[in-house]
Amino acid sequence: MNTTESRLPNPAVLVPELKDIGGALFKATANGTIPQTTIGLVQLRAGQIVGSTYLTMLHTGNLRKAGISEESITAVASWRDAPYFTAAERVALELVEAVLTVSPSGERVPDQLYTRASEQYDDKALATLIMAIGQVCFFLPLALIGKPLPGVSPTEQWRQ
Repeated sequence: MNTTESRLPNPAVLVPELKDIGGALFKATANGTIPQTTIGLVQLRAGQIVGSTYLTMLHTGNLRKAGISEESITAVASWRDAPYFTAAERVALELVEAVLTVSPSGERVPDQLYTRASEQYDDKALATLIMAIGQVCFFLPLALIGKPLPGVSPTEQWRQ
């Protein structure tokens, strides 16, 4: 595989409806009930879990632009014992991990985790957080299968 080009040409050109879907997902998660930085932390953790350099670099850069400290960004991978996160951010990170990793008990999101999440977020905020996890999960196949180039502009990351 040539690492100087993605596997796919730009999916938004191939499937123009993708722009509308992506736009609707971004609008839904930007309703103000969840800080965008929390959503960014969730997106970064998702990229780390699935092993996507593209998503990890994208969301690291977005968090830097939002003013998140380097310590916090670096500690996302080890958030459980890092002192940089609020209780709300911790439960958001725990939720994305639960969704994206297999649980030995079979249930990915047990009642106890849901209860902790509902203690941090009201119903609308929790639904928004769930949609933010769904948003990043929607784009995971494009990142993993299409392999856009990390660290380059959106117009240059896809095969021409």
